[in-house]
Amino acid sequence: MYSRIIRNDILKSKAITLTTMLFVAAAAMLVSLAAILVVNLSGSINTLMTRAETPHLLQMHSGGIDTERLAAFAKQNSNVDEFQVVEFLNIDGAHFIFGEKSLANSVQDNGLSVQSEKFDYLLDLDGNVIQVSDGEVYVPVSYMKDNTTKVGDKAVISGKEFTVAGFLRDSTMNSSLSASKRFLVSSNDYAQMKTLGNPEYLIEFRLKDMSGLGAFETAYANAGLEMNGPTVTYALFRLMNAISDGMMIGIIFLVSLLVVAIAFMCIRFTLLAKIEDDYREIGVMKAIGLRISDIKKIYLAKYAAITAAGSILGFALSFVFKGMLLENIRLYMGESENSSWAYVLGIIGILLVFLAIIAYVNGVLRRFRKISAAEAIRFGTSQEKSAGAKRFTLSGNRLFNTNIFLGIKDVLARKRLYATMLAVLVISAFIMIVPQNLHSSISSPSFIHYMGIGNYDLRIQLPGNIDHVSDKVAEIAETLKSDQAISKVAVLTTKTYKAKMEDGSEENMKIELGDHSIFPIAYTMGKGPAADDEIALSTIYSDELGLKVGDDITLVVEGKEKDLKVSGVYSDITNGGKTAKAVFTDNSAGAMWSIVPAALSDKSLIDAKVAEYADKFDYAKTSDIDEFVKQTLGSTISSVETASYAAIAIALVITVLVTLLFMKMLVAKDRYSIAVMKAFGFTNSDMKAQYISRTVFVLIIGIVLGTLLANTLGEMLAGKVISSFGASTFDFTVNPFMAYLFSPLMMIISVLIATMIGTSRAGHVKISDHIKE
Repeated sequence: MYSRIIRNDILKSKAITLTTMLFVAAAAMLVSLAAILVVNLSGSINTLMTRAETPHLLQMHSGGIDTERLAAFAKQNSNVDEFQVVEFLNIDGAHFIFGEKSLANSVQDNGLSVQSEKFDYLLDLDGNVIQVSDGEVYVPVSYMKDNTTKVGDKAVISGKEFTVAGFLRDSTMNSSLSASKRFLVSSNDYAQMKTLGNPEYLIEFRLKDMSGLGAFETAYANAGLEMNGPTVTYALFRLMNAISDGMMIGIIFLVSLLVVAIAFMCIRFTLLAKIEDDYREIGVMKAIGLRISDIKKIYLAKYAAITAAGSILGFALSFVFKGMLLENIRLYMGESENSSWAYVLGIIGILLVFLAIIAYVNGVLRRFRKISAAEAIRFGTSQEKSAGAKRFTLSGNRLFNTNIFLGIKDVLARKRLYATMLAVLVISAFIMIVPQNLHSSISSPSFIHYMGIGNYDLRIQLPGNIDHVSDKVAEIAETLKSDQAISKVAVLTTKTYKAKMEDGSEENMKIELGDHSIFPIAYTMGKGPAADDEIALSTIYSDELGLKVGDDITLVVEGKEKDLKVSGVYSDITNGGKTAKAVFTDNSAGAMWSIVPAALSDKSLIDAKVAEYADKFDYAKTSDIDEFVKQTLGSTISSVETASYAAIAIALVITVLVTLLFMKMLVAKDRYSIAVMKAFGFTNSDMKAQYISRTVFVLIIGIVLGTLLANTLGEMLAGKVISSFGASTFDFTVNPFMAYLFSPLMMIISVLIATMIGTSRAGHVKISDHIKE
């Protein structure tokens, strides 16, 4: 019996049934996708880092090195399982030539390396440890993605010709957030080219017990070993590998939760519309003694069938889109060994959505108890009590056309009815605007404030291990100062110092020295260092050390203790979020690197000046600051952009479907009112104008509330994500055209089209069928 009733009912209301199924499918697809992507990302990172045997601690170092002393330290420390020193030959990007392309504009430190002996292996695209032959070079996978080169191409590196034999995955330097990229060559080729670049060292450790990593870091620092470079841990490698795709998955997960919420609301729409359609039949069933539980079973069976079909369709659609969304993960990290679990988790997620919808439908059907059999048989529709809008009378209307006035009055009189549609439109606007704002923020030039960088146009960076580095820095600074096109120049040098902790231990701290007032950055608390006894800390340093503005910290400078007061705290997502700034002078400690930033009077000269100084100072790396940010965050920006476009499409589809459903429900509910108004002489076009004015009125309120919510709650949620990378505060950089013109316009067009379609049957309502008395 149930199957026949369900089949007939579905055939009778094909459009509403299809729309409901599509909503369930969209919710199921997004939940399934989020689960599949999370498991695959986590599994791929685990697989890559396990196969590559990623170091638990990596200390980069430039300058002289005592490998025997390092080996002795590793042997004495009981927690060290494996130790090695890997050489990295830093070569200027202009000396990497692939056909007609070169890496001259790359902001990365590109260099040659040989395959590691014990761990930290470089893997091919099949996940195997690469064995490279003489005359071959394996190129980082990021240069495959940007089409710099392809397998079989000829590569010329510092005058020596190689054949591109393939591409490599590097578990420590895959991410664009990593400042370096390793090219793999054979030991013989490396030995021949060793004099053509600046050798740096990767001092790597794998531990027996990862829980002792903090104590091991402290022991390494206290031993006074080589550490003229960044220190990176296993957890930070995981974070850098996950950040780009992780942000995209985060957006999809947020959208999936909101779409599930909308699916519930839309099922309520369709269910209420169906109840309105069947109101007289429900009254008859109650009158002949049919139990409420039996009536509910008919509707539950139908929605169980629709939800099941939608869930299956959603799961199938997740297979269609997962390939595209997994493409970046597979390219950079390979296949996940846990991919089968991804589908299991996806099915569990869809099953939870299915059960939640059935429970919700059961809850909505409780209103059967309130239906009066006599009233339902007599009127054939529910008799609403209009509340509100009593002062909003037609006789007092001077502002609006009659149809527009009646439409707005209906919304004000039946607020509870329109509240659900309003909530859906608010959520749709939120879904559309938040990913857009996040994308425009991280791709904006102003995002450099979250990288601890001031507002300048070009930067010239020198490693600390080149000969006569201080003389070369001075020469660059003087040359820039004498250039009429350049308005401001600064010299910033990063050095490592030991900081005294409260427990008596010491921790290495990277401090950028120089005049920070020339290119000031934004401080979330306090101000920049101005005196010799002041220091500013990045947010992560401030949190880890438990220091705030006004607190003291003790450094060891030139062998003596120096007390400094924390003057300010700033956001910085570079170098693992651990940086500091000070102005004191010190000639004893070796520089890790030096940067000479400059601002131009005429911004149009940036490209020309970058090319001029890149050629003049070929021992340094010259880059446009916008290009520096773009390359550093390129992969992240691309992933968020993909997610933002997907969110726009989803929001527009939701808007159309919801409006369509709501209009059909309203027409079913308002049959008596429509008949009365037609009896008074209102035409079909008048009816349509009234319904359009209702939806546009609700839409305008929805867009305003959705935009406000996106710029408050959305900004807060985005800030929580960005803060985990080292930004203490985060403000959206809004693209006004996209957020305030394009998005609302697309929603308005979508709503108007859906309203026209949804109210097309209002003109078919016959006066004789719905006015009985």
